[in-house]
Amino acid sequence: MSDKLEVQQGTLALMILKTIEGLGPIHGYGVARRIEETSQHRLVLNHGTLYPALVKLEQAGFIEADWRPSENNRRAKFYSLTESGRARLAREALDWQKTADLMAAFLSPRTETT
Repeated sequence: MSDKLEVQQGTLALMILKTIEGLGPIHGYGVARRIEETSQHRLVLNHGTLYPALVKLEQAGFIEADWRPSENNRRAKFYSLTESGRARLAREALDWQKTADLMAAFLSPRTETT
């Protein structure tokens, strides 16, 4: 049985936005590695998962990209949050926190005494 987790539907965009918010302009490979580090390597992202999500976020106007040299002097696409992306991140983070609180209530219910 593997300790690796699947990315839940709807969570990858939030992880990407939060990663870019925290690190500033960053290339796709850096986003993937940071998400893996943050998840304590319980998530592994491949190109087929990450890059379509980055394209979708860029097309929606939540992130913008520009080409520049990476740390190893290779040309890479660096992603930054837009104002619209910051607003979406704030909304989705709040929604996920509410969902997590709701699930916690079911997973660890308080026992009521009468």
